[in-house]
Amino acid sequence: MPESPVSSPQHVLSVSLGSSSRDHTSHAHLLGREWILERRGTDGDLELAAKIIAELDGNVAAIGLGGIDIYLVAGGRRYVLRDGQKLAKVARTTPVVDGSGLKDTLERATIQTLQRENILDFKNKRVLLTCAVDRFGMAEELVKVGANPTFGDLFFILNVPLRMRKLATVRKLAALILPVACRLPFKILYPTGESQTQILDSKTHRRLFEENEIIAGDFLLIRRYLPQNLAGKVVLTNTVTPSDIELLRSRGAKTLITTTPEFEGRSFGTNVMEGIFAALGAKTAHDYRALLEQLNWQPRVVHF
Repeated sequence: MPESPVSSPQHVLSVSLGSSSRDHTSHAHLLGREWILERRGTDGDLELAAKIIAELDGNVAAIGLGGIDIYLVAGGRRYVLRDGQKLAKVARTTPVVDGSGLKDTLERATIQTLQRENILDFKNKRVLLTCAVDRFGMAEELVKVGANPTFGDLFFILNVPLRMRKLATVRKLAALILPVACRLPFKILYPTGESQTQILDSKTHRRLFEENEIIAGDFLLIRRYLPQNLAGKVVLTNTVTPSDIELLRSRGAKTLITTTPEFEGRSFGTNVMEGIFAALGAKTAHDYRALLEQLNWQPRVVHF
């Protein structure tokens, strides 16, 4: 009898504006299929990112946009980032995702799981979320589980040292600022290329870290202002490499929790994970929740 044909792996490629020094490729077996999960950095070069997307359009199962968003969300309103939308439109055949769908499903579920399973008790804990408009689902869940959050959008994105404590404030400021900010070159809003490898010494940001017990959100924003002393801190994030884990360990962090699973030493960004869902035809929040239930992904917890 002839052998059954072996299907080729599904390839999900993350095209990132970040540093190429963080590139990584992993193989995974998920939902009965083999997958190649790849992250390819362009060192902040938008034109190179567009070229890679154009070349691989139709030749990979899904494309994730890393180091940039297509959308930011606040209070039910979605704001389109000009540079992210331009990149997404380059692909005509292959689905392009930015991770926002998983941020609104997986990251909500992660907060609930951590609280329900007594892995991390958020009640009355001081939590710094680096950017609420990038992770509004996480922001809402932190409030629901009784955390005492500080939303660092103004600190981390605009370098304005003003704390936001309420989601209503985030919504109001988002409606005022994002229509203009989303038209700016993305590198003004977020570290791209080699700037992702820099750690800045900022007294105002250091104070934010000191005031809070749990540090949550985008790892590159956390890393950009990472203080020397993280004693007793819990870091809730994703997109960490083995060297990132060692960095947190060396600075005294108590615990690292990632919302995305580990594949061969790497927790990929939500855009890579969402690429898997897009390759399987998932489009709605309902589709995403159904796949998450099948996968049963659990938060990754590393105690130092």
